[in-house]
Amino acid sequence: MNNEPYYKHHVFFCLNERKDSESSCAQHDAMGAFDFCKKKVKSLGLSGPGGVRVNKAGCLDRCAGGPVMVVYPQGQWYTYVDHEDIEEIIQSHLVEDKPVLRLLLPNEIGR
Repeated sequence: MNNEPYYKHHVFFCLNERKDSESSCAQHDAMGAFDFCKKKVKSLGLSGPGGVRVNKAGCLDRCAGGPVMVVYPQGQWYTYVDHEDIEEIIQSHLVEDKPVLRLLLPNEIGR
């Protein structure tokens, strides 16, 4: 039996949109960031079994730090501002296995 994870990195982007006045990731173009990341990962040949999978997620309950994404199996939570941040996460974390410390979401930030 192989104990290796199916994906080396599994990335989830919160795309939740709240209907009330509470902040949500969708208000920060999370869908645009998701689309950018998915296309970039594919263009770099990183996607697929043994590689990287980029998925949509509903609320990840860390709205105060939004927009957010999380990379498993490492469980590294990120916040980001633009496509340059996403590109840095892809290159550093997904390619070189080095978390981007400046973008890590502090553990105490929740909803």
